Amino acid sequence: MPLVSIVVPYYRKKLFISQCLRSIHNQTYKHYEIILVYDDEDPRDYEYLLTLKKIYKKLFIIKNKKRQGAGGARNLGIKFAKGDYIAFLDSDDMWHKQKLKIQINLMKKNNWDISHTSYKIISNKVAIQNRKAKDLSFQNLIKSCDIGLSSVIMKRSLFKQNIKFPNLKTKEDYVLWLKIARQGKTIYAINKILMSWQKSSNSLSSNTLRKLLDGYCVYRMYLSYSVIKSLYSLFILSFNFIKKNNK
Repeated sequence: MPLVSIVVPYYRKKLFISQCLRSIHNQTYKHYEIILVYDDEDPRDYEYLLTLKKIYKKLFIIKNKKRQGAGGARNLGIKFAKGDYIAFLDSDDMWHKQKLKIQINLMKKNNWDISHTSYKIISNKVAIQNRKAKDLSFQNLIKSCDIGLSSVIMKRSLFKQNIKFPNLKTKEDYVLWLKIARQGKTIYAINKILMSWQKSSNSLSSNTLRKLLDGYCVYRMYLSYSVIKSLYSLFILSFNFIKKNNK
């Protein structure tokens, strides 16, 4: 039974972190470690997390010296991970209790390097949309990113190939998936809803202008596209995003 390292970046999510950790604790697959990276300046939240550590014995807390953002926090968590697999879970998201068992078993059986699952979008405690997972290649990802970060599990060995999250406010996960897919790897899909994603109106992921600027940076800086090709690719990505959200 392979060890799974679950990387959880934390920044001002006191309202949700307990249910997030509980969803890990309730997993039927028990061979895991939780690496929570404290990327916050508020000492009160840190004290609260220390009380949770007494409840969740597999929880390890790493405190950043200065704030690095979600991508930098995940990179730090990966550096301390001991597992054969890395799973990501943002501190306001939750897993279905069978998630690790189903996903790890399929990855082992099929020798997948990376996979993601279908997921549910929740707003104000109400499910507003389901997102279906699909197998994704580099060409698919250029047009539309249909990956829920907290649904992803990947082999830790991938991070030995100079792959890491970039320093972006948003889209940092999109860059990582593109880097992996550009190596010819398929990001395999499990079409079961195994994760719930919490949509917040004041979250970075809800900031449309920030997402557009970072989306342009993805194509221009990280894929070295021309200005015209970057703008065209951003238009296609944005069009598909709007189309997807209006279903």
